[in-house]
Amino acid sequence: MRVQQWHEMSGADRRNLFARGLGEIFAGELRASIAELIDDVRERGDAAVCDALARHDGIDLGPGDLRVSDDELDRAVVAPDVDAAIDDAVAHLRAFNERQLERFEDWTFESEPGLDVGEKITSISSAGLFTPSGKASYPSVAYQLAVPATVAGVPELTLVVPPAPGGGGEVDPAVLVVCRKLGLRRVFRVNGPAGIAALGFGTETIPRVRMVVGPGSPAVTIAQVEMQRHGVSTMMLLGPTESLVIADGSADPALLAADLLVEAEHGTDSSVVLVTTDADLVGATDTELAGQLAALPAARAEAARAALGPNGGCVVVDDLDTAVGVANEYAPEHLQVVVRDGAVDDVVDGLVNAGEILIGQHTPFSAANFVIGCPASLPTSGFAHVSSGITAATFLKRTAIARADQGALARMTGSVAALADHEGFPAHAAAVRRRAGR
Repeated sequence: MRVQQWHEMSGADRRNLFARGLGEIFAGELRASIAELIDDVRERGDAAVCDALARHDGIDLGPGDLRVSDDELDRAVVAPDVDAAIDDAVAHLRAFNERQLERFEDWTFESEPGLDVGEKITSISSAGLFTPSGKASYPSVAYQLAVPATVAGVPELTLVVPPAPGGGGEVDPAVLVVCRKLGLRRVFRVNGPAGIAALGFGTETIPRVRMVVGPGSPAVTIAQVEMQRHGVSTMMLLGPTESLVIADGSADPALLAADLLVEAEHGTDSSVVLVTTDADLVGATDTELAGQLAALPAARAEAARAALGPNGGCVVVDDLDTAVGVANEYAPEHLQVVVRDGAVDDVVDGLVNAGEILIGQHTPFSAANFVIGCPASLPTSGFAHVSSGITAATFLKRTAIARADQGALARMTGSVAALADHEGFPAHAAAVRRRAGR
């Protein structure tokens, strides 16, 4: 684990820590290739999607094979413990999102006599849910996206998922089980960036949607950003995973090491940071990491060493206030607080930039990723400064509503006309003056 002393880090060192790979996500060559792919999908539809599968994944499918059939959905099975775990996770997610939905309702009030203003809350009309594949299988992403969307009441949902590498187009049965349990029948096997484009434009086979959400590789992330230029709403950003832990000397180093490895094992582009006030904890945790890394498969251990080495590591700070400041600037996707009981409230109160905040060593990242019910598709790369995780609220929109009577409009006429005259819009002013003269 790379170790840095906060007070010794240069401005460049700190900026590098906070940037964590944004340059790779938006690398010019990759952006150019994704833009070319997007244009190809827009022009050639299904043919371009099939070509992308053949070129990037080595899977030859025709347009008629892109959609997962009802029979394939109905036949998909998983081990009984996995099936039960999916039900457990869906129940928690549904409870969280239904409770959140209760806080979004139409409202109105009389802001002055004769003038009522408020909002109407409705779901978006359609959404595309991207579930990644390749490095691993992610049925958890499928339900993390689909449950909030179904709770919000989105009438048209489409899920796209890359087929299993090296196969004949097979999709992870666990993803299909999730889709069946949640009533999703529009499921397509497509390459990631091509699938994002297909959802945004629509093809002969894949329906067009208004919003596309889902985490993925830098290529998938760029595809979502690029599709915003074509009028598609996407989330900023659901890129390579990251986590940050704030810990003091009360932390159990064995559990701390285990929690650091959760997000670290995702990939060599992941970033994991430990911010601690206790220098002794660093050595003890590093010893635990060495043993736990040895127990991981080689590919996962390689990813974890990158996440905790050049991509992240440990930052030693003088006090918890500084730790909170570092965390807020980093704005992590996943954040865990492991401090003595008396300091928890102050630390949590000070944290304002994070996709999620997990408190204590009985609330590990893996529990939140799979079952707890809080959103697990969360903003990365510092976008927790300005955005939130995917919940039912993601799929809702607000429409302002107002109703004025004659008296209220007469009262406002002078202000409306004065502002319209100042800005040079005579028709604006005339619309109220004509009424005032009647």
